[in-house]
This record gives sequence, C-alpha cells and structure tokens, in this order.
Amino acid sequence: MDGPTPPKQPYSWPTRLRLQLLRLVYTSFIYLATPIILYRLLVRGLKLRSYLQRWSERFGYFPRPGFPVESIWVHAVSVGELNAAIPLIHALRERYRDRPMVVTTVTPTGSERLRQVFGDSVFHVYLPYDIPAAVRRFLDRVRPRLAVIMETEIWPNLYFICRRRGIPVVIANARLSERSLRGYGPVQPLAGEAIRSATFIAAQSQTDYERFLSLGAQPERLAMVGNLKFDYELPEATTDAGLAWRAASGGDRPTWIAASTHEGEEQAVLAAHAQVLQRFPDALLVLAPRHPERFRAVAHAAEAAGLRVRTRSEHQRATAQTQCFVADTLGELMVFFIASDVAFVAGSLEPIGGHNVLEPALAGRAIVVGPHTFNFAEVTDLLLESGAALRVPGPERLGQAVIELLEDPARRADMGGRAAAVIAGHRGALERTLAVIRHIVG
Repeated sequence: MDGPTPPKQPYSWPTRLRLQLLRLVYTSFIYLATPIILYRLLVRGLKLRSYLQRWSERFGYFPRPGFPVESIWVHAVSVGELNAAIPLIHALRERYRDRPMVVTTVTPTGSERLRQVFGDSVFHVYLPYDIPAAVRRFLDRVRPRLAVIMETEIWPNLYFICRRRGIPVVIANARLSERSLRGYGPVQPLAGEAIRSATFIAAQSQTDYERFLSLGAQPERLAMVGNLKFDYELPEATTDAGLAWRAASGGDRPTWIAASTHEGEEQAVLAAHAQVLQRFPDALLVLAPRHPERFRAVAHAAEAAGLRVRTRSEHQRATAQTQCFVADTLGELMVFFIASDVAFVAGSLEPIGGHNVLEPALAGRAIVVGPHTFNFAEVTDLLLESGAALRVPGPERLGQAVIELLEDPARRADMGGRAAAVIAGHRGALERTLAVIRHIVG
C-alpha cells in the first residue's frame, strides 16, 4: 500500500499507526461501498442515460493516450467547478503549450460542459474512484507533471499516491465549508494528512484559509489567493445570445429566472410566479433545474400548476404567450441570466447551501437569495452588503421580492452596477494562482 511519506517533523509511532489504520479503514470502506455507488449510478442512469456510460473510466481503465511528455492535469468535479476552472485551463494551455492538457470530471454534466467549451482540444476522462489500484492506473496513463484540483475535492489515496510519486498537487480556488469540515468526523486526521500532501493550497477566502489551517494544512503551503470566479470574462457571444433569445421570446416583458432549483423548491418558485402574474400578467419565468434527471418532472409540475410551458430542448424559445420556460439544457445558464431582469439563485430556500451568485452578478442582474447560503457565504455576503443582492427570509417572501424588483428598473440597474463594482474589486486570483503554479512547475 502506498502510504504517506514522513513529514518534516516525523510523527510519533502511535500517530503514524493511527493514520495507517485510518487509511486502511477508509480504503476498505471505499471497496465495500463500490457496489452501492454503482447501484446509485444505475438508478441515476434510468433518468439520465449518460450515467450508464463509461463506467470503466471510474476504475482507471481507458485507452492510453500515448502522450510524448508529461501532462498538465486539472480536475473539476462538475459544472460549477469547471466553470471556475475555464480561465485557468485556457491560461495553462497557453503557458504550457508543449504539454498535453488532461481534464477530469465526475459527472456527465461536467463532461458535457467541458466538450462544449474545449471540444477535443483537451483529453478528458472521468476521475476514478479513490481506490489505490484505480488511481495508479489513471496516473500511469495520463502521466501528470502537475495536478490542479479545483475547490473541495480531498481524496486521501489520490493525494498520498501523488505525493509518493513526486507529482505536485495544487488545490486551486480551495474552499472548505463548515459543514464539510464537520463532515470528516472520525477521519478528519486522515483528511488533514491528505491536504498536507498537497504542494500548495490556494484558498478562496480568509474563512477558507482558516478552516484549512484547522484541518491541518501547513501555513507555508497555504495562502488566501482569492476566488477564480471573479476573473471569469463574460463572452460577447453569450451576451448576444441572451439578448437575442429574449427578443425572440416575447420581447420586453418582465422576465425572471429561478436558477439551479432543487426538489422542494420548484413549488415555492411556481407559487411565487403565480403572485408575479397577478401583478404582471405577461411575465415570464425561466425555470432552470439543477439536475438534468429532473428536467421532465419540473416541466410537468409547471404544467400541473396551470402555466403555459415551453422547454429549451423541445421548443428552443418562449413565445409571447409562454408563462414558464424550462431551461432543460446544459451550459446555457449565463444566456438565461442575460435574458432575465431578476435572478433568484436557488439551493437557498432549502438548507442546501445555495449556488454560485457570481454568474448573475457578472450578467449585471438584480439577485435574490433565500436564507441558506452557507456554501457560498463570503461571496453572497459581499453582494448583500454592497446592495447588489437581496435576501428573502423564506419562500413566502419570494414572489413579493421579485415583484418589487420588476417594478423598479432604476433599483435593478443600481444593483447591477454594485455587483460589477464588487467583481472588479476582487479580480486577480487567476494571476496569483498562475504565479503559484509557475513557481512549482516553472
């Protein structure tokens, strides 16, 4: 078994023994849980067939790409992490033109988003499960000179094997929520030893910095670098597509989006839209569910609520008579933010923790969030404190908040301007992250 190499100050033998036993228990659990994980993939595959494909990659089996030199490898678990990584991937491709670029994801939605942006210009496979043999097979095939892990992915076996092989690991845009920190529970010492295997941790915020310290990160390998999502540049083509979609979907009428909704939130959103329709009979709701396997169910729920519904996959656009448009495709959320006047960022009415509020901020839209935003607490708080976003205490206030913003174009414009100022004041994480990588790789 590949084990963690000794730190600069060797642990006492009881501590070393405890870490080895924890790793043995952890690895045994991963092996035992594999049938359950595959069963979950099968169940999800009944709703979204892409989950039934490419299972061999999840165990490190895929054709050897035959790279002539070592690669640069970036891992982004799904769409959100990948969107944050896109500017970094572009910069790394420019910096290391002589090295192949490998990008891994875990979800089919992340895989599809990657193909939309990069096509076949990067080598893509799914990250294998954290089984030592699978990790070794993966590393043998892609031969990374550097591993860049986005945000929150801490896989002990992967980190230990990379350290043993001398592969530098940079955790970029690193964040660690209070819930995640508590969730490590009895294996927290193992997670701490895993992050001590990283060459450098580029924390998103001061809070994340402090949480990584409390988990066991070495101060000399940790810095508050900032959030890469502030450095995303909105493509002109995306803006043009959003404005064109709106013009073709009923023109200049009140439009709001409920983005990345979860089960349990759609009914609240539909109830809020019923209120909006009482004030603005021609209003349009763009409803974008978080998970693709729920697209059809959400469209049916909107129809059951008595709304006139169209979907992106079937109809492409709304009409002047459409009351609810279900955005049931991937990678187009920014288009619909541009097309809307008000953006409600979901995952925040239920205790899920909220989603990325910077995307509607980049679009210059008035933002509404619910009470639960702990996954993106610092960024959300920045926008709230600047007046760029509005928090509602619960679902019963969502409709009225949307109505108030739709009634006040000047307030919406002011909120958009404040969001732009927040973003401009927090750029620079991309260059600081690249400086870390240049120091490590050259």
